[in-house]
Amino acid sequence: MKRRGLSAEPKLAVGDGALGFWKALREVFPNTREQRCWVHKTANVLDKLPKGKQPKAKRMIHDIWQAETREEAGAAFDAFVEDYELKHPKAVECLVKDRDELLAFYDFPAEHWGHLRTTNPIESVFATVKHRQKKTRGNGSRAACLAMVFKLAQSASNKWRALNGSALLPDVIQGIPFIDGVKQTEVAA
Repeated sequence: MKRRGLSAEPKLAVGDGALGFWKALREVFPNTREQRCWVHKTANVLDKLPKGKQPKAKRMIHDIWQAETREEAGAAFDAFVEDYELKHPKAVECLVKDRDELLAFYDFPAEHWGHLRTTNPIESVFATVKHRQKKTRGNGSRAACLAMVFKLAQSASNKWRALNGSALLPDVIQGIPFIDGVKQTEVAA
């Protein structure tokens, strides 16, 4: 499948709750798995709690995505639900509705987890563009806007670094399974 310059369908897409992104992804790449951004999800859950409850809740949410295994993450997830479901059902609902999508990163190399759990690396690239657009109070023509975005992204790319565990990308592309971030070398019969 070759769409928008890709020669293979992505194995995983990372994003926040933007419904348009997920709808388009499902249309173009129906087999691509979804990973929700933990930074955005944490902010959304905390927003549904009183200020005094937020520090403990934030620690409990961090215990979920910082767990070493999916099983440990599941236990931390269940502990959060148990602690907050009676008095703060909206916060729990916000977290629970994306459970599978929040834990998808466990099926990829552990070296990639830091990149997969958040959209912040992607957003930081566009922060430069957004900042410049605000300072110039508009972009002029469509061509001028595209040229500015291209040049700013090209300039920002000089500071980019390689993906952690980039040597594992061929394994991911080939569909070699990873469980809790560890490559599975033996295939079950």
